[in-house]
Amino acid sequence: MEQILLKGLDGGNWRLADYLKRDGYAALKKMFADKMTPEQVIDELKKSALRGRGGAGFPTGLKWSFMPKNYEGDKYLVCNSDEGEPGTFKDRDILYHNPHQLIEGMIIAAYAMGIKAGYNYIHGEIFEVYERFEEALEEARAAGFLGDNILGTDFSFQLHSHMGYGAYICGEETALLESIEGKKGQPRFKPPFPASFGLYGKPTTINNTETFASVPWIILNGGEKYLELGRPNNGGTKIFSVSGHVERPGNYEVPLGTPFAKLLEMAGGMRGGHKLKACIPGGSSMPVLTGDVMMDLDMDYDSIAKAGSYLGSGAVIIMDETVCMVKALQRLSYFYYEESCGQCTPCREGTGWLYRVVDRIENGMGRNEDLDLLLNMTDNIQGRTICALGDAAAMPVRSFVRNFRDEFQYHIDHKHCLVSS
Repeated sequence: MEQILLKGLDGGNWRLADYLKRDGYAALKKMFADKMTPEQVIDELKKSALRGRGGAGFPTGLKWSFMPKNYEGDKYLVCNSDEGEPGTFKDRDILYHNPHQLIEGMIIAAYAMGIKAGYNYIHGEIFEVYERFEEALEEARAAGFLGDNILGTDFSFQLHSHMGYGAYICGEETALLESIEGKKGQPRFKPPFPASFGLYGKPTTINNTETFASVPWIILNGGEKYLELGRPNNGGTKIFSVSGHVERPGNYEVPLGTPFAKLLEMAGGMRGGHKLKACIPGGSSMPVLTGDVMMDLDMDYDSIAKAGSYLGSGAVIIMDETVCMVKALQRLSYFYYEESCGQCTPCREGTGWLYRVVDRIENGMGRNEDLDLLLNMTDNIQGRTICALGDAAAMPVRSFVRNFRDEFQYHIDHKHCLVSS
């Protein structure tokens, strides 16, 4: 099965010389040699049906087209490499094993939107990845791929890396911008959106690491070929971070639309021959699905959405029949309680209440009214906050309770766990 981003890569062949042997920067050279206009580049992205790989799944070409074309002042390009979603570990692999592909993708994106400067915001807990990316930037500058008059053209682009400090909230695009500006990482009200008022108040486009890293292949081979790798409205391949109760946890790049059963097989199947009980298909903030539902699904945005969850970041968290769903939700709820920035009252107060109610159920002090109380609280949090962290805390609670209510009720009735009883 063809893999575009991570094929044959390891920690030792990430440098510029290695990347050039793999047709590195060929897409950039082709773009200039063919005298592609910015509009033509964006059109190829639209043909590819590449959707944002950070979680939202918004069409990339359409997003790029929002950048004001005739704006006279500074414009900025930002890569969101602040990978903090529990269960997600794909972006750090791209940065560590193939940093030049991200750099090339960002240069192409900058050309398409007429941008002269960009930043890659890297998660603060992977410092060795940050150091490697800095080295790759220096190699690209020395070779003429970055800086003034790239490859002898009149196009110039400066790219810098910026270190985050491990705050989950800074994965939200506007909180990330605040952090780059040296402020406390808190989400902004929208509108105005970053395309009109972003970094330093200037028009800004923000995409995820995997999104930018997909761009060179699209320009080199064509948007239609990329689309053909996946499905309509779900172009290309996607890296899935598979973790939990499988024999071979890791990153697997497959065409969008690949059956979940095939992905599970690639990961070695269920660990120890156990049965699939539950799966979170897109990172810890997405609704959990039962194993029976999951086994009939294909891994693409539309299929997962129809089943009641979201593809999100592509973090596939596998749980077998030994998992206590109350304890799993207790841990997730604690994470969102701790990571709330506190700006919005429903999130600041609500995440704490969600955790405390789930915690008392797990510890044998639950009440019959607690399950309806949890569902009521999620309704009062979701859609009522500046950013999506409130939704990220509410959706797991709602889906865990609804899909595994009998297990939660058993905790309340018997004061101990169904799984371990």
